Amino acid sequence: MKIQRIDHVGIIVDDLSYVKNFFIEFGLKELGETEVKGEWVEKIIGLDGVKETVAMLATQEGETMIELVKFHSPSDKSGVQYPLSNTLGIRHIAFAVEDIESIVAKAQKKGAALIGEIQNYKNMYKLCYIRGPEGIILELAEKIG
Repeated sequence: MKIQRIDHVGIIVDDLSYVKNFFIEFGLKELGETEVKGEWVEKIIGLDGVKETVAMLATQEGETMIELVKFHSPSDKSGVQYPLSNTLGIRHIAFAVEDIESIVAKAQKKGAALIGEIQNYKNMYKLCYIRGPEGIILELAEKIG
């Protein structure tokens, strides 16, 4: 038995179109979008009456995928959350990038916010956190040299 790789990261969203477009403009490519419902998915995720729209995105090389899911039913009554960076649970997605400053500027024009500052870590990486749509935290890492 062995784990081969992480296949994808799933993110539940409220405004699928907005979040999907943010990630596409961020640099990911759309692989497809489909409606999902039925007993088979209900048995997998442990919810009844499931109806959702799923959009799959990937890095340009296709090595990493993100699954964006909009639940039409059942819906989450608590709404979009904006957790702090230290809130327990899965908190961010990290991307290896080139030209971190221009990526941050482009993301800010689309509504993202720099959480702290871009920092140089031991002359090995430039690192920062940005908060994207619906509170999603992205870590950006640019290798130096």
